[in-house]
Amino acid sequence: MGQCFGAGADVRRLAWVYLSRVVEGPCAALSALIDSVGVVEAARAVRECALPEALRGATELRRGIDRAERDLAHIERLGGRVITPDDAEWPAWRLLGLGQLDSKKDEAAAVPLVLWVRGQRSLLECTERAVAVVGARCSTGYGNHATGEIAGELAVRGWTIVSGAAFGIDGMAHRAALAVGGLTIAVLACGPDRPYPVQHDRLLAEIADAGLVVTEYAPGTSVRKHYFLARNRLIAALADGVVVVEAGARSGARNTVKWARRLGRPALAVPGPITSASSVGCHRMIREGEAFLVTSAEEVLDEAGPLRLSLPGVVPSAPDENLTGDEARIWAALPAVGSRLPRSLADGSGLTLPVTRATLTSLELAGLVACDENGWYRVAQHGQEVRMKA
Repeated sequence: MGQCFGAGADVRRLAWVYLSRVVEGPCAALSALIDSVGVVEAARAVRECALPEALRGATELRRGIDRAERDLAHIERLGGRVITPDDAEWPAWRLLGLGQLDSKKDEAAAVPLVLWVRGQRSLLECTERAVAVVGARCSTGYGNHATGEIAGELAVRGWTIVSGAAFGIDGMAHRAALAVGGLTIAVLACGPDRPYPVQHDRLLAEIADAGLVVTEYAPGTSVRKHYFLARNRLIAALADGVVVVEAGARSGARNTVKWARRLGRPALAVPGPITSASSVGCHRMIREGEAFLVTSAEEVLDEAGPLRLSLPGVVPSAPDENLTGDEARIWAALPAVGSRLPRSLADGSGLTLPVTRATLTSLELAGLVACDENGWYRVAQHGQEVRMKA
């Protein structure tokens, strides 16, 4: 059933590529098997169907399809490559959080097996400083302008813009980065040889020339609805934070925000006119404490940028003595130095998670706390906060 692999590194690469096509997307059970027995042995087990019950259904349809060598030749003809966890270019620290999520709650909560990439730049280097900018497909003139201003300024400052290459805000974010000579990464929900949407064929070619086009799906894989939801986790994982510019009441961008929050990344939203249906989702996320309000690149970097630390030996001063109730409980649960995630603060304060998030937002508005990729922390009260540059 299928071809035999050679030896050495090629054995492992072909095994990774074979498994990538078999499962088409995230598969926590297969990732666990690879961690347990190694990728070559996992590939053999899949071929021979010598698998635990949890994996049989996921691999049954395509385990007999072994096109690994042809897939590698195909991606090379496209000017691309496949990146596996064996490669130095693999963004391991970016993807680490995906492996720590509960896959029972969401099947997509898994590290991708491989990443198919078009473009010559290093994925590891491009994601050292990156911000995801996503939003409505049916964007307005206001949304396009805000996206151009924010994404363009971030790109000028050396930040890579990550997005999903869709119509509307995504496309505008990519174009804004390209317009200023910046870096941008497009994350697809289909094979690297399938431009989606088709009308963005030229845009994706430009992105591949100047930055990177990335997907976890093998060449030839067509778009499916649930692939977009899985794709969103990679957009969030590859960036330091997620910015949403325009989102309707039911928006895929909100799914990306969900992944950002689960991975401990700051979620940020740009407000719009209160009469605009295109900004309803952003306003709701801000109101419900799911995202911070931002209006400029500077404010984005305040939240998603350099790590903030207190000066050695300096203990932040206490908040106003009138702080009481839930705010006082959350403040007491925060460490004097360091940060905590909302779940940890909820456990430490005895409050529910929704109340904790709402209280943190209140404290933030009062200038007493702030948040970075590591969680929430107390803000020094007399200009004692410093930043460690990335």
